[in-house]
Amino acid sequence: MKTINMIPALMIAILFAGKTQAQNEVKEQMVVPLSAPGKSCKIKVEALYGSIKVVGYEGKDVVVEVEADKKSESSSAGSGGGMKRIGGGGAEVTAQEDDNTVTINAGISQVKMISVKVPTNTSDIEVSTVNDGDITVNNISGQIEINNVNGWIHCEGVSGSVVANTVNGDVIVGFKSVNPQSAMAFSTLNGKVDVTFPATLKAKLKLKAEQGDVFSDFDVTIEKGETKAEKQNGEHMYKIAIEDWVYGSVNGGGPEIMMKTTNGSVYVRKEK
Repeated sequence: MKTINMIPALMIAILFAGKTQAQNEVKEQMVVPLSAPGKSCKIKVEALYGSIKVVGYEGKDVVVEVEADKKSESSSAGSGGGMKRIGGGGAEVTAQEDDNTVTINAGISQVKMISVKVPTNTSDIEVSTVNDGDITVNNISGQIEINNVNGWIHCEGVSGSVVANTVNGDVIVGFKSVNPQSAMAFSTLNGKVDVTFPATLKAKLKLKAEQGDVFSDFDVTIEKGETKAEKQNGEHMYKIAIEDWVYGSVNGGGPEIMMKTTNGSVYVRKEK
């Protein structure tokens, strides 16, 4: 097991003061060798603050670049009783490799962007962030799971299967090919869900846009759905939840694909 620590962003700013003085951010890069180069690998990236970008490339190592905002002395002068800030508030990102599984974690550090280049034969990707960040995944083939809270999700040129969920932001995905055996799910609370599939897609669709509309340029066979009412017995009251989904199938049906938003619309697009 190998663990690599990213130098704290504050230390980078001091070490590279001559190079970064005219810039608003500092960057540092680390290379994570795999135990078995050339074989499939798994990548997990976690952050509490900031954006994450994962891109497939023709290489054998996992390359991580971290970008953090450079804090100015003037912004901290007030809280120091007239003193100048010379330390504190650094960012740290760690990468741990174990049997071709790489886990990248920013902890509670407030980074601006974590960019990860992974070998094209990566089989599994898990990416998550919470605050002040968006998630981008490009040119990846495999099983992809993405979770965000305050930001959008954008995937392009992906193959395999995707599960993508956020709360505040759009979910936009473009497939090159899909795993014909895998179910998928895409959801947001505030934003649109817009997914482009190959024209050969075979799937059962479960779609819902509570405050919007559902669109598709596939020939969707609409199935008669049922409106389900769920009654939940509380301490002093009953809660009745009514769900109204659109059910359909494409090219004869297949694994289920769920797409849902509350404030926005759903788009099921066919690749041109």
